[in-house]
Amino acid sequence: MRAGPRRVLLVEDEDNIREAMRFILSRDGWEVLVHADGATAACKVRDTAPDVVVLDVMLPNRSGFDVLRELGGETGVPPILMLTARGRGADRELSLSLGASAFMSKPFANSAFLERVNALAGDTADAE
Repeated sequence: MRAGPRRVLLVEDEDNIREAMRFILSRDGWEVLVHADGATAACKVRDTAPDVVVLDVMLPNRSGFDVLRELGGETGVPPILMLTARGRGADRELSLSLGASAFMSKPFANSAFLERVNALAGDTADAE
């Protein structure tokens, strides 16, 4: 992990949700980077080298699943927390099979979100 604040990349196109997550994480000492476009999300992950990525399933121009497929097999990919409002079943299974470290359904409690991101930064085995 880098010296200084932990860095998280939020890839979420819904302004209200993204800003709420940004606020929660910033208040906890995270450096928060935001991105809203699925087409360039994988490049953003590579360019910013975050400690954790929070990735929504439904994004403009490309889904979170597509982003996971593009990052799959690359070395140095940080833990990825997938988010969806569509339900847990199939989205959860596909997310995890494509390499996501953890999965959460929206809406979620702020405290549960923060705990999950912090767990992913420290130990991905504890985050599922």
